[in-house]
Amino acid sequence: MKRMMSALFLSVVLACFFGGVTARDRDGRYDHSPLKQWFDHLASGRGLCCSMADGETVADPDWDSKDGHYRVRLDGAWIDVPDDALNTEPNLFGRTMVWPVRLIVENKIVIRCFMPGSMT
Repeated sequence: MKRMMSALFLSVVLACFFGGVTARDRDGRYDHSPLKQWFDHLASGRGLCCSMADGETVADPDWDSKDGHYRVRLDGAWIDVPDDALNTEPNLFGRTMVWPVRLIVENKIVIRCFMPGSMT
């Protein structure tokens, strides 16, 4: 019974994260940004990336390409970026960004979207 309840809880959490994510700017701080519309429509094969307020910039030493795939360092650990999480639109922002989903129940990070920067 305990396993079944845990599985049900995990399913509900995953559905919340992956089923109905919409673009948003929680506190309105980016309302007048010229890139707001662009950020609000960014998507990967995993759906909308959300918005700049939900993404995180990544410093150049914290991302790279290994064996033909991207990886990013978050919370001190290297995480492989799934191919379907890659955003292939031109990066108008210029800096590398990642949209992580932190699954507290499983204590792991899932990459929803990743957009490489210029690596300068």
